[in-house]
Amino acid sequence: MRILGFPAAAGLAAALAALPAPQVSAGLFDSALSSQPQRPQVVGRHLVSVPPGYKPGTIFVQFGRARLYYILPGGRAISYPIAAPKGEARWSGETYVSEKRVNPGWTPTAEMRRENPDLPAYVPGGHPRNPLGVRAMYLGKSLYRIHGTDAPWSIGQSVSHGCIRMFNQDVADLYQRVSIGTAVSVTW
Repeated sequence: MRILGFPAAAGLAAALAALPAPQVSAGLFDSALSSQPQRPQVVGRHLVSVPPGYKPGTIFVQFGRARLYYILPGGRAISYPIAAPKGEARWSGETYVSEKRVNPGWTPTAEMRRENPDLPAYVPGGHPRNPLGVRAMYLGKSLYRIHGTDAPWSIGQSVSHGCIRMFNQDVADLYQRVSIGTAVSVTW
């Protein structure tokens, strides 16, 4: 990841860690009414306070809390629930939004195809089974993205291969707020 000099990231991490933990509770009828895996109820998008000194228009991701924060003026941020990377796919650092796409197409990596040979070679943008959902913001020169999902039950869990998944309505909201070059700081 390219280092952009987000000097206050450690202070923001400490301040956000002091916030109450997201409330997660299993839905009573989730397993009985859905063929999807049982999933927790995740606290949705909401406003939070942040310490002074953080530049409005930047993104701060805290994988350990499964939250992405978009910093607003006036010491506030929009807190979005996310799905985080699993196991060895975990990463942290400073990067930036290098590209934005509406209804991006998806090509699984060779590693993903080895792990799951049933994956298609390509899923076109706009397809209901596209794992990138309705919007994607590419991070630096990496393969990582902030993107939507075709698996909303995965939000709040550690399941990705390095990308940051969001509910489609949340990624659409964030997409219209950020521009290419937006600084992104990622911590655990």
